[in-house]
Formats: sequence, C-alpha cells, structure tokens
Amino acid sequence: MSRTRIEFNASRHVEPPVLEEWYRRRLGRAERDISSSGVHPYTYAELRRLTGLQATDLDGILVDDSTSQGSPELRRAIADRYLPGGADRVMVTHGSSEAIALTLETLLGPGDRVVLPDTLYHSLAHYPRAAGCVLHPVPLEAFTAADTDPRALERAIPADTRAVIVNFPHNPTGVTLTDTAYRRLLDRVEQIGAVLVWDAATAEMSWDGPPLPDPGTRHPLTVSYGTFSKAFGLPGLRVGWCAAPEELIERSFTVRDRTTLFLSPLVEAVATAAMRSADALIAPRRAEARANLTVLEKWVADHQGLVAWTPPGGGVCCLLELPGVTDSERFCVELLEEYGTLLVPGTAFGREGTVRLGFGGDEGEFTDGLDTLSAFLHARGGR
Repeated sequence: MSRTRIEFNASRHVEPPVLEEWYRRRLGRAERDISSSGVHPYTYAELRRLTGLQATDLDGILVDDSTSQGSPELRRAIADRYLPGGADRVMVTHGSSEAIALTLETLLGPGDRVVLPDTLYHSLAHYPRAAGCVLHPVPLEAFTAADTDPRALERAIPADTRAVIVNFPHNPTGVTLTDTAYRRLLDRVEQIGAVLVWDAATAEMSWDGPPLPDPGTRHPLTVSYGTFSKAFGLPGLRVGWCAAPEELIERSFTVRDRTTLFLSPLVEAVATAAMRSADALIAPRRAEARANLTVLEKWVADHQGLVAWTPPGGGVCCLLELPGVTDSERFCVELLEEYGTLLVPGTAFGREGTVRLGFGGDEGEFTDGLDTLSAFLHARGGR
C-alpha cells in the first residue's frame, strides 16, 4: 500500500523557536516593523557608496570554493577590529547563528554545567540543552550586580561550571555590563577555568560608554560571536564570525564539512569591504538609533501606567513591560491585525507580559509605529 504522507521521527522533533516562527508567520503582513534587534538595512548601492566598493572589484573573483575557516582577508579584517593579531582564532560563518551551532555542538557535552541568564537569544540555550548539559539559569541581574557586589558572580557561577554563556548588550532587554562588572566576570571565569561564551552581536551599539572589548583579548578560553546583521545594517549578507581557541575551530570542521562547508567568495569579498569600512557603515545607523532612543524615552514617560521599562544601556531593542497584559502573543496579534504594526511577544524570551520593541529602524517608520502602538494602548484601555 503506497503512502501519501511523509512520516517523521517523533523522537527527534523539536518545536521551532517562538521568535523565528513569529517572524516567519507575521513579518510579511506588517506595514511597519518596530520589533527588530538590528538597525535599518542598507541597500547595495548605499553599501558600495559607503565602502568604496566598485562593481569591477568583483569581476576578477573566481567563483570557486572558499576555505572552511573563511578567507584570510576577511579573517584579518575582523581580527584587526576586534582581536588584533588573532586572525587564526577567527572563523567566518553563515551568520553568527552558524558560529553558535558549530562551536557549542563541538564544545559541550552531557553533564557539563552551563551558567546563563534566565532569558537570552534562543540559540544560545538550545545547543547546551540539546547536548545534555546541566543548565544553571540565573537572573540577568546577577551579572549586572557585580558592579557593586564583588561576590555576586561567585554566588551565581559555581566552581564546577564548564561554560558561562552571555550576550551583552543583552537581547532583548538592552542591559549591558559596566567596566567593573565586565572585569569581575572575566576574573570569575579565569578563577575557575570556565569557558566564556560571549555573544557580542550588538556590541558596537553602546549608549552608556564605549563598547566592551572582546574578552578573548584577555581570557584565552573565550568563544565570542559577531555578525554583520545587527550594527552593520547588512542582515541579508548572512555573514557572521566567531573568535575562539584554534583547537575548537579545527574540531568544529567535522560538523561544517558535513553541512555548509564554506561561504561564497563573492560574499566574503563584500564582507571584507564592509569590515574595512565599519565606521562608515555603523556611525550613521548609530546616530539614527540614538535619535530614536531619545524619542522612545519621551514616549515611555508619556505612557506611564500603560508601559514600563529599564532603559537600554546598549543594543537597539528593549523589553517593554505591559501592566495587566497576561497574553502578550494575543496583544501583538491584535496590534498587527488592527494597526499593521509588528512587535515580538515576550514569550519568545520567557517573559510573559512584555514585548520586544526595536528602535534601530527608519525614523519615519519608527515614530509611525509608536503612534499606532499608542493608539492601540489607549483604545485597549477603554475596552
């Protein structure tokens, strides 16, 4: 008897992340998006103008295989900006999401204790869980408390910890570390010999001081991630990287050799030009986000009682608390259906009663989005 449906292995079924499923189903219906954790994307024409990249610069590229670790030119460009002299410790990947998958699948195993904030980007928790690690979630405040409490991280990070996974500035809250808390985190992982997994996707967007440096410049047992998708305004390039011990990168090739192999040399050439012109790309988007954040600060103050927040110290998103809202997914669906405005429900980050709001986008779309959100909140209050 012939079958008419594909049968799947139920034991291997994993539910899709709320965040990605949310965008897959609803992004195309949005008239305005104020949910993103990245800045306003550039057009290719804008990219060429800001980097000086010419069409003829790509003409001589042989459309052939690249290398597993990424082109030497791109790895040097990344290292020159974030990890001087460390090009051999850089691997270029299809977005930082691939870097996360390759390194965490290679690094972690059953029974490893992994300390991480109780809310963070979904992939950073998925791979330790899938590897059979012992997850030790702690409140995000345990990391920031190290600014004034020298023993905060000693209590939060047990001595038998294999890895500490964090992302600062934090997605979705925008919380970041002070210099003191940053140094004390490095002191703690060095003291116990733990691996520090450091996701710095939005490190270039810092509002309370200069960006925190890559911890790999001090702690050799560091795996850090970066991407062109957030602060650079080039999400469609799909290029990210990790900086990690050379042995870990080498061992991760056994996974990569069976999956993506390498990047396109055309993409690597564009990414190299972008990294060499990083300031020219990032500065305009940083200024836009800073202006939008100023608008948002006033908007939140004008809507006391309807929303609450902790102002972000970095990144281009925040977590808005919605007093009285017990179903944030329904809240976001109704906002989208009635006003065409997209937010991400806090359930994507384990925070019911909140929504992620991004302020890195186009100024007109952002202010229009806030206006519709305001109208929705006031109308909802009258129901």
